[in-house]
Amino acid sequence: MNREHVLFHLQEAHEAIHRLILEIEEDSDYDSAVLIVGMQHIYHHLNTAWNARDESLERTRDCSQQDFDAWRQFPSDLDMRGDPP
Repeated sequence: MNREHVLFHLQEAHEAIHRLILEIEEDSDYDSAVLIVGMQHIYHHLNTAWNARDESLERTRDCSQQDFDAWRQFPSDLDMRGDPP
């Protein structure tokens, strides 16, 4: 596992979630359009952490546009029903 890469993206997601919560709490007019942008940012980091977890440090540092686009997609190898592996 590329620990450095995973940790970076999980920390970014954590900070984005925290900011999103504060924005929603503080803005009584917060709307779905702004929420979509915030959620896309959070999912980008979560998905990238997962999808590139086994890539080399060099590849994640160099990150081609093709890698960026692939890694940010929702994982196809996670069973979201909660069934154990």
